[in-house]
Amino acid sequence: MKKLLQLIAFTMIVLWSANSYAALITVSGDITTNTTWTSDNVYALNGFVYVKGGATLTIEAGTLIKGDKTSKATLIITRTGKINAVGTSCNPIVFTSNEPIGDRAPGDWGGIIILGKAPINVRDTLGTLIDGTIEGGVDNAAGDGKYGGSDAMDNSGTLQYVRIEYPGIAFVPGNEINGLTFGGVGAGTTIDHIQVSYSGDDSYEWFGGTVNCKNLIAFRGTDDDFDTDFGYSGNCQFLLGVRDSAYYDAAGASNGFESDNNATGSDVTPYTSAVFSNVTSIGPKPTTSFPVASYFKRGAHIRRRSNQTICNTIFMGWPIGEVIEGTASQTNFGTGTAEIKNNVWAGCTINHQAAFDSTFVPMASNNNTIYAAATGAMLTDPFNATAPNAIPAAGSPVLTGADFTSSKFASPFFDKTVTFRGAFGTTNWMECWSNFDSDNTPYTSVNEVENVNNISVYPNPFTNNFTLNITATQSENLNITLVDISGRLVKEINNEVVSVGAHTYTINTSNIQSGVYFVKIQNNNESTTIKLVCNK
Repeated sequence: MKKLLQLIAFTMIVLWSANSYAALITVSGDITTNTTWTSDNVYALNGFVYVKGGATLTIEAGTLIKGDKTSKATLIITRTGKINAVGTSCNPIVFTSNEPIGDRAPGDWGGIIILGKAPINVRDTLGTLIDGTIEGGVDNAAGDGKYGGSDAMDNSGTLQYVRIEYPGIAFVPGNEINGLTFGGVGAGTTIDHIQVSYSGDDSYEWFGGTVNCKNLIAFRGTDDDFDTDFGYSGNCQFLLGVRDSAYYDAAGASNGFESDNNATGSDVTPYTSAVFSNVTSIGPKPTTSFPVASYFKRGAHIRRRSNQTICNTIFMGWPIGEVIEGTASQTNFGTGTAEIKNNVWAGCTINHQAAFDSTFVPMASNNNTIYAAATGAMLTDPFNATAPNAIPAAGSPVLTGADFTSSKFASPFFDKTVTFRGAFGTTNWMECWSNFDSDNTPYTSVNEVENVNNISVYPNPFTNNFTLNITATQSENLNITLVDISGRLVKEINNEVVSVGAHTYTINTSNIQSGVYFVKIQNNNESTTIKLVCNK
């Protein structure tokens, strides 16, 4: 066999950013040895990047990774590789578009694909279990797109406090890459505190496997928020999906949940039998009369012999609340193999789609609650597209009513102490690490501000303070701010007219945490952004 060559390509480009230098490292090809991406660099993915051959890709908290649009950049963790991407609550890892502010859009790059060796139900024409081939056109002669196996506890690594923005590109029509794709990923893998924003296809899709997930956000995606298939049997708790009427799948149907046992609905095991609890699924309709494209469909569409369970969940603002399609799936719910219990439907134009079987209405019992208007759930500001707040208001009926007595919740993975339905009680687990305004987040823009030069920042990295020096060649208003990697304001340094000449600002940062920050200097429509690292 021909010896495989390591094809990883690193291109070092120095970005001038107001006398501060940062390396832009372009990554392409295969990663076959243990590799670490550090927060003092910016990484640009080019084409399909495969982690394989026993290698682990480690990504430091605060690292920024950009996906190239032209090459359909995608990060693929193969069955023979691992990822260790661990951000922190105020210093997340960010994967985003390489396009500038104003030009970013869903599908700017591929996204992240994780492939493992856990059970799936893909079979050949003779009924024999075989490897799956992940969608998106990423498979190759080496089989780097294959997934599945027999190890339910397979470990593909860790993703924690990670944002994935503008992913979900079509390799070819009908064969798309999702925001975050799981193929046969095992329960030894750790997945929590993930935000997928503006995905051009599904925000999350699970193809078989047993991986468990907590604290997931699907924001303004185009296709489905949470899609399960090919025997996925893991558990998920505390999920938020927020839709925008401007983003939908014009080639299919845009749903909150979509679930199939497999593509044909055949009776093969392991069954798609995932258990979802404490989800808030916010559709595109703040009122039942609000007009939306016909491509928006259902809060939950369970079909093709799926056994999926959804409990303690809120569906609001959907054209159709839910549908259980087909005799096989309906039988699963009728016998208790699958459950829809203790849920809330609020402000859905139609609560149950009767077109498939008008006599089968699982939401009519099982402690489910229906409110005619979305306001019945009493969430704070759920339809705010730039700052959604799904925290229940005082006195909200969803602060109580959760129930974990079903055998579906036998796993110790579930937090069974919570009493609320939906993703939130009184605590906002999205604080600090999430970002709902990525359209306007600079991500190390390097445009030069006119009439300002000789800019320097020191020390960098810094501990408890740093000094900024600038020279103004014209008297004008200058806005200088310190922002975190999410674009949130940390300190306002200056917002007044400066005189011609040199200016020095010493900024006390003793009360901020370690991480990556940016000094943003702006006048008129121009700005310069300087990347800083705080080490404490």
